[in-house]
Amino acid sequence: MGTILSISPSSRKTTIVVNGPEPTEKSLKKHSVLESALSFKRFVTSSSKNTKKVNPDCQLQANENQVEQLNNENLKKREHLSPEPVPAQNPPPTQSLTPSHSGKRIIAVQKQSSKLSLVSPRKVIVQASTGELLLCLGEFFCRRCYKLKTLSANDVVIWFRNVDRTLLLQGWQDQGFITPASLVFVYLICRETVTEDVDTRGELHGIFLTCLYLAYSYMGNEISYPLSPFIVEGNKDTFWDLSLSVIDNMSDQMMQINIDPHFFTEVFQELKGESVTKDAKGSDLDR
Repeated sequence: MGTILSISPSSRKTTIVVNGPEPTEKSLKKHSVLESALSFKRFVTSSSKNTKKVNPDCQLQANENQVEQLNNENLKKREHLSPEPVPAQNPPPTQSLTPSHSGKRIIAVQKQSSKLSLVSPRKVIVQASTGELLLCLGEFFCRRCYKLKTLSANDVVIWFRNVDRTLLLQGWQDQGFITPASLVFVYLICRETVTEDVDTRGELHGIFLTCLYLAYSYMGNEISYPLSPFIVEGNKDTFWDLSLSVIDNMSDQMMQINIDPHFFTEVFQELKGESVTKDAKGSDLDR
């Protein structure tokens, strides 16, 4: 029980075999409507998929175009606001002084060569033994205190060695104080303290012992020293007055000679030159 329908379209032949009862008009309409709905659903689905695939690319391209447009606008604004470049001026080759309208002077200084900063100051080497410097110190006293006709350089050397020997024998120090460095320091104090007005041997002896006490206290190896080797009998008040005066006037120089090698070298050279000055003065007097 079946019906065979043959449909002969213009392009190709199709044979449909249907087993069963003959389809009615109502079922055909229902089938056609269902197929139409399914085909419309497929069309909408495919359209939506194609739209989802295309939309990100379009949005990205739109964003890139918008960013490029903003960059172009910012570049135009920056070029419009930037001032014109000022040509660089070369500095003058030499130092010049240019007066301005306000009365001030503008100084243009050419940068010095870097080779000058590498040049170290010239070193001066001064050598002398302790005995030589002791004699130079004594000759300084003889030259400065010219009113003391009987004073000799050896007298000052004996005063100095007696104090140092006494401190060693009494146990106040373990080693002698007389060294080239200490002699330079003693000379610095005596140079500023001893004047040409000294006219007695006892006065000069007291001033020299006061200078020695300050030198021992400042440069000595011990913490403290006794007063007995440095004070002449009946000269205690004068000793302290002179000590305080020397400290007030020479504290800066006493510190500088220990931290500034150039200043120490200058004083060293001056002390060593006292013997030359003495010899030159004596030769002039002999003439």
